Amino acid sequence: MDFIVKSGHPEKQRSACVVVGISKNRRLSSAAERLDEASDGYISNLLRRGDLDGDVEQTLLLHNVENTLCDRVLLVGCGRDRDLDERQFHKINSAAVKALQSCGATEAVSYLTELNVKGRDSYWKVRQTIETAQSVAYRFSDYKTSNGQPKRPLRKLILTVPGRRDLAMGEQAVSDGIAIANGVELAKNLGNHPANVCTPSYLEQEAIALAKRHRNLTVEVLNEDKMAKLGMGALLSVSRGSNEPAKLIVFQYKGKKKEAPHVLVGKGVTFDTGGISIKPAAAMDEMKYDMCGAASVLGTISAVADMKLPVNLIGIIPAVENMPSGSASKPGDIVTSMSGQTIEILNTDAEGRLILCDALSYAERFEPISVIDIATLTGACLVALGHHISAVISNNSTLTNELMHASKISNDKIWELPMNEDYNEQLNSPFADMANIGGRTAGTITAACFLSRFTKKMRWAHLDIAGTAWVGGHHKGATGRPVPLLTQYIMDRCE
Repeated sequence: MDFIVKSGHPEKQRSACVVVGISKNRRLSSAAERLDEASDGYISNLLRRGDLDGDVEQTLLLHNVENTLCDRVLLVGCGRDRDLDERQFHKINSAAVKALQSCGATEAVSYLTELNVKGRDSYWKVRQTIETAQSVAYRFSDYKTSNGQPKRPLRKLILTVPGRRDLAMGEQAVSDGIAIANGVELAKNLGNHPANVCTPSYLEQEAIALAKRHRNLTVEVLNEDKMAKLGMGALLSVSRGSNEPAKLIVFQYKGKKKEAPHVLVGKGVTFDTGGISIKPAAAMDEMKYDMCGAASVLGTISAVADMKLPVNLIGIIPAVENMPSGSASKPGDIVTSMSGQTIEILNTDAEGRLILCDALSYAERFEPISVIDIATLTGACLVALGHHISAVISNNSTLTNELMHASKISNDKIWELPMNEDYNEQLNSPFADMANIGGRTAGTITAACFLSRFTKKMRWAHLDIAGTAWVGGHHKGATGRPVPLLTQYIMDRCE
């Protein structure tokens, strides 16, 4: 889908469709008022008859409205003005794009960017509209004989800004919004591929292809021999049961001279059977999404490189497949991590932390400003926070606050969980420096406590995206989160 910005009055737009908002109790937005005046009260008369009340996500399509130059007018319910926040704005735009995709209009002009969203400016509204539109229009049909696309899909969306002086700002918002939306789409595509296609070697190929598209981006891939020489016994213990060789993918994006980088580390378990501690069969197909942390790193690096941000960024992806076999790790095995610390593997299904701990140790060599790991790590996080909010746990309160700020701007929600020595004691082992699980209680927190033992020299945060990286059921699919959050965090570091 193409996006452009312009200014101008709605009744003068030569377009297949003009989109305007109607608030609760049939209150017309500014653009709707202009159309109503031009058409001698046609819209207000319809509303008085009860054709649309203005509830959130209601839509009404009008054809050939008199004294306008557009073919159609789409009225979109916006709810109560006082309730119009980020979440409601997302719902309004989602409803608009869904209606446009089904009405046959291949291009449209949206005046929903004029709506007054609490504390948000035109830049934010244009950018969020693009991200929402791309998300609604997204289809993953690589393995279908019919692609399932609408017969006449929306191909161009024109977003309005208040005046000509706002065009430069609007164009920047379009550029940034497209970069982030494309990063989200990349992460979704990687997550949605089946595990017989998206293997560690496939992630390696995608990483190399991404690096070739950007001048300031390079990638190095460490094979199992190189990882063994570095002492990555924890990471390699996970891939031991699979025929698919493990990969450590390391991106370097250089947008600024002589500045320490930020590091993103993404869990890349391309399929997780649980290993010898095998998972139940029900919904095991969804374990192809256990690499969504890795996918979010690829998506974020793509967005940052597209925007050419003046920042240095490292992306590290430990990519493995966790399978049961005669050579797989067993409960009770003890392995030595790259840091030299020993780990008793009490559960082979707690494998994400084993690959992340060695990747985090590897990140030390870059002397980073910050390190953020992203992982579909614990079912306990899903129980605690559900499907709407990701968990954040950190050893640095300032870093937590920076991520919280990025969360509010990007509308990619996170919630802080605690971490202290009381939880660390749950990881005690009689035979090794630590166990890889801490018992049934506080599973998300003890998983972070485990990772914190490998990040003591760094300013570090952990994002558990087990509940937000994908949706299950009939509408199963990757969400692309937390690419918007991570990209906003990196953008904020450039200001």
